[in-house]
Amino acid sequence: MPSQTMHPFSPVYGPVTSWRYGTSLGIDPIGLQSTCSFNCVYCQLGEIENHTVQRGVYVPTREILADLEHYAPWSVDVITLSGSGEPTLASNLGDILGGIKALTHCPTLVLTNGTLLGDPEVCEALGQADQVSVKVDGLTDEAIQRVNRPVAGFKFQDFVTNLQGFREVYRGKLGVQTMVLMPWSASMIEEYSQWMKALCPDEIQLNTPTRPKPQQRQLEGRGNQRLEDCGYPVQRLKCVPPEILSAIASQIATLTNIPVKQYSDQRLGV
Repeated sequence: MPSQTMHPFSPVYGPVTSWRYGTSLGIDPIGLQSTCSFNCVYCQLGEIENHTVQRGVYVPTREILADLEHYAPWSVDVITLSGSGEPTLASNLGDILGGIKALTHCPTLVLTNGTLLGDPEVCEALGQADQVSVKVDGLTDEAIQRVNRPVAGFKFQDFVTNLQGFREVYRGKLGVQTMVLMPWSASMIEEYSQWMKALCPDEIQLNTPTRPKPQQRQLEGRGNQRLEDCGYPVQRLKCVPPEILSAIASQIATLTNIPVKQYSDQRLGV
């Protein structure tokens, strides 16, 4: 269903302040209609309008690069591909990443849910990014179905196999981003930590749903919308207290020897 609230679309937005990456200029390769293979219960875009794994050219590469030129001299820490959904659904992802590097020489980052890592073309395209951060919000099919609501046919074991395969060939910095929706038990922390040790990402990022979820699709949701700044109806999600998130992060770091970042401030996203 198309959005009832329409906005002029720009594929480049920001810069925004990211708790994970510093000053980030956003690139949206998906377009005005939110399009994703997940429909996460906490998504800052609201309910996903086009729930699919169908790849295609959603925003032409030339349109993105032409818009990007207006942001020169690109004095940012990173240029991040995310925006209105799952960026690996853009079949021109590799062209976009190559064009960004040639034009700006800035580090590039792709935020992905990893559902298409079984596609060699996706992995090849992601290989051009300096950093890739993959969403892992659960360790079972049941957990993923409950939190991420993937398209039909998603199997967690296939996701694991594909992510491990990507880890073996990817030469950039790999992060794992996990949304913590409730306090974790000791057994959950242990299981997650064992899984992270096997995958061996460069960094683990723990977050809690600090950004409000629009009740209806809002383009502004791509950025760092604070609750008090939203001029549209939103659902405020319950966050895990900072001290609990910090305790979980500390335990995971101890068990894995992998750097763990965690954030629970409503002012910063991405």
